[in-house]
Amino acid sequence: MYRRTFTLLFTALSMSLMAQGQAPTAAPDSPYLATLDPVAYPFQFSSPKEPYLTRFREMFGLQEVVAQETTDLGRARALCQWVHFRLEHDGHKQFKSQDPFAILKAAQAGQQVQCVEFGLVLAAAFNAVGIPARPLYLKAEDVQTRASAAGHALAEAWLPDLGKWVMVDAQADIIPMLGTTPLNAVELQQAIAADAEGLTVLTSTDAKPKSYFKWVNQYLFYFDTVMDNRYGVKSARTGLMLVPLRAHKPVVFQRTEAIHNIRYTNSVATFYAPPTSSTEMTAKSGSLSAP
Repeated sequence: MYRRTFTLLFTALSMSLMAQGQAPTAAPDSPYLATLDPVAYPFQFSSPKEPYLTRFREMFGLQEVVAQETTDLGRARALCQWVHFRLEHDGHKQFKSQDPFAILKAAQAGQQVQCVEFGLVLAAAFNAVGIPARPLYLKAEDVQTRASAAGHALAEAWLPDLGKWVMVDAQADIIPMLGTTPLNAVELQQAIAADAEGLTVLTSTDAKPKSYFKWVNQYLFYFDTVMDNRYGVKSARTGLMLVPLRAHKPVVFQRTEAIHNIRYTNSVATFYAPPTSSTEMTAKSGSLSAP
């Protein structure tokens, strides 16, 4: 097995240093590098004032959805719940378009969607209210040889007032928490592996933490996301995949589907680098502003 765990102390320290723009050294038992890659992988995000996001925000009343929230975590919970109740899941229903407007229109007509669509709509909702977000694709260790159910999709959002990336699963209506701290996907992987005390979820429904963690843990091996998260811009949508040290770099998904336009990194610092000052937006008190 390639999976070896961080200590929770190292994980917390690493994420804290990354938020400050510093590169921590790797722990001896770390499955990832904690130093930044020599070549930068820039993540791009649209301003919430971009026409696509403005239309998305206004059409679906997202300002009102988050209006009563006083923290970015509260806004994340509200948007997660909003998406959870607007879409209905069916893992066998493939949806051709990746456009959040098209996904929501189909859902209004009664069409069911897969986890991928939950993540795409949620990422758009976050970006529309000024919280940088990206889709996140989780993949099992045997992603190349499984015939089906080799991955799961959701979203991760950069919460400005916490200065960290946070995993948000709208299909399950779950934000993983360790005590009062929301976790990103790698932090969740390590917390589950360590059987950490205080591991729970933030949810607006009756989602069951233990059942969810047991189910999602099988997918917490490879992590990949999209580098260009701008709206209204045509791009190759190159991805970046976080791969454990000494693990194989997958090029096939579920035996037959080639993984295209992907770059690979062993650096958790690179994968979870904070948005640059030019792309980081704030959504304090429901307002929209860009520095």
